[in-house]
Amino acid sequence: MTTAMPVIVFDVNETLSDMSPMGERFRQVGAPSELAKLWFATLLRDGFALTASGDNRPFAAIGADVLRELFAGVEVTRPVEAAVEHVMGGMSGLRVHPDVPDGIRALAAAGCRLITLSNGSARIAGKLLGEAGIRDQFELLLSVEDAPAWKPARASYEYAAAASGVEPVNMLLVAVHPWDIHGAARAGLRTAWLNRAGASYPAHFEVPEFSVTALTELPDALAAAR
Repeated sequence: MTTAMPVIVFDVNETLSDMSPMGERFRQVGAPSELAKLWFATLLRDGFALTASGDNRPFAAIGADVLRELFAGVEVTRPVEAAVEHVMGGMSGLRVHPDVPDGIRALAAAGCRLITLSNGSARIAGKLLGEAGIRDQFELLLSVEDAPAWKPARASYEYAAAASGVEPVNMLLVAVHPWDIHGAARAGLRTAWLNRAGASYPAHFEVPEFSVTALTELPDALAAAR
């Protein structure tokens, strides 16, 4: 096992950002708040399908199209395009989870290089981290919009490694999504599952090297493994 602190690659949506307020955005346009989870899951499904077929479309474009489909079966209280715009606008107003700022600062203080790799836009990531006061802790904000494919395709992680100037084995992906952990592990990265919800890890995916319940636990876990 490498003894150097790895370049830490953070997923953004749900891992760093708290997406729970998106339910309120749906409610504000007359749709059930629970539709937010279906929307995000469908968005990811379609993004993965495009990746599997060799295509790459922006997160926002897919998200808007999925909303139009979902709103076709809901009596929204605004014109459909206005409702879509309102919900999509919620992505730029999200905040980080409470454990993120202290965890990020501790990892940076431990000598880790920090970057993000999101299926969403780098602009949204920058706004999120800037408003949390931790943008300066990150060396790079990367998006799959500039990569050959979405995560969890191998090419997305290889893109991040090339941008960072290191080999995949010297990187560690931090994510709340087991599918992201699996993809990174298959691409040769080390992995850390951020399990805030106390969920069970799916047996059909590669097991993460680290499992923590808050980002603030990761610095000690990395130090203990050196």
